Formats: sequence, structure tokens, C-alpha cells
Amino acid sequence: MRVIAGTARGVRLVAPQGMQTRPTADRVREALFSIIASRFELAGARVLDICAGTGSLGIEAMSRGAESCCFVESDKKALQSLKQNLETTRFSTRASVLPMEALKALCLLSGSRFEIVFFDPPYAADLYTAVLEALCRLSLIADGTLVVAEGTARTILPERVGTLVKVDRRVYGDTALEMYTLEVT
Repeated sequence: MRVIAGTARGVRLVAPQGMQTRPTADRVREALFSIIASRFELAGARVLDICAGTGSLGIEAMSRGAESCCFVESDKKALQSLKQNLETTRFSTRASVLPMEALKALCLLSGSRFEIVFFDPPYAADLYTAVLEALCRLSLIADGTLVVAEGTARTILPERVGTLVKVDRRVYGDTALEMYTLEVT
């Protein structure tokens, strides 16, 4: 696993052994960031990476020009890899790490605004609806924010959650990327 583009292009990222942490595959990240580049401005963006694992999505965003990234991760082994990856890419000063469960972290971040949100929970965690609703309820997103939820291709997330509306779904093998924005009223 490596950073695909930007200032940290080619830097190898580490991941903990085993199946507990499932980093987003390079080809899926490359496709995702092509979609983002065609629709959204990454330069100067504030990014939130929930259930960040190794941090590959947030790190890729910072490498491509995002101003900062807040990483949320509760697994101790994943946190070690995430911190090591931030040091290796020299993005530690532009990053913050919240070592806690997703919903607890979102409550702490209440009122902060992010332009891009990545959410890649353990597939069996059943966190999708609760986290997507919390993003709206806690005012963590605004008009124009892109929320990307990664999951298994076999599970299709709802068309709307709270004030979020699904605008796209892409499938890459067994991985699905579901993209949401705030409903335009």
C-alpha cells in the first residue's frame, strides 16, 4: 500500500497484521480520488477520516492538497500504524488523531465543519446509519460537503439518511463506495 499522488506520492504505508484492519486498496483509492477531483476541490479542504485504520484515505487527501485531516480510530494496532504513517509522510503537523469510538469522537467534534468525510467502518459494525445521522445532527457537514462511506458491495446503504442524500455508488470487486451530500432545499 502506497500514497498514489501528490506531495507524498510513492511513500509506502504500513498496516497491522491480520484482518482486523482492512486498508482501502490502491485501485479503489485511485478511483475514489479521480471522482473527488472531478467534482470537489481538495486544495485547502478540511477532511474527517472516521474509522481511519491506517489513515490511507486521509493521508491521500493531504498529499493531494487538503489542509488538514482529523483521524478517528479506536483500534490500538491500527492507531500505531496510523501514527507511523503520519510520521513517514510528514503530515503529523496537519493532522489530529482522536483515539476513540466513532460516535464519541463525533460528539467531541460537534460544530466543527469538514468539506470531505471518509467513513470506512468494520463491515460488521453496523455503524453506517448512526454515524451518517450524527454527521448531520452535530453540524459537522455543510452544503457542498462530500461524505464517502465504504462498505461491502453486497450491502447497499439507504438512498437518504437524515438530511444526507446518496448521489453516487461505485463498486470495485467486493468494495462499494457510497457518496452522499446534504439535500438541496
